[in-house]
Amino acid sequence: VQLQASGGGLVQAGGSLRLSCAASGRTFSFYDMGWFRQVPGKEREFVAAISWSGSYAYVSDSVKGRFTISRDNAKNTVYLQMTSLQPEDTAVYYCAASSKGYVSRHPSDFGSWGQGTLVTVSS
Repeated sequence: VQLQASGGGLVQAGGSLRLSCAASGRTFSFYDMGWFRQVPGKEREFVAAISWSGSYAYVSDSVKGRFTISRDNAKNTVYLQMTSLQPEDTAVYYCAASSKGYVSRHPSDFGSWGQGTLVTVSS
């Protein structure tokens, strides 16, 4: 499956953004999906994941209460709604697809990755 992330940009602290990740090439609903982020010099960090049906989703403790993951299988798209953004949320955000059959937070469980979209939060 091919993934194309979009929606990043520059936002002030306290603001909101919605990232989108459009999938093509294979049946989107076969895959559990995840969002990760990375800043230079650091490892890729788990942000959120959602099951193939959308019935199960969870986010990392660092974004809990502020970020929400969702998906629309009819549109082959997964979303990351980000609110109350803080400068420490600045990173390149990646969407990823997993066919492991369980919802994971480990990058190694995701076999397909989008190109990343940059989110910059100014203070």
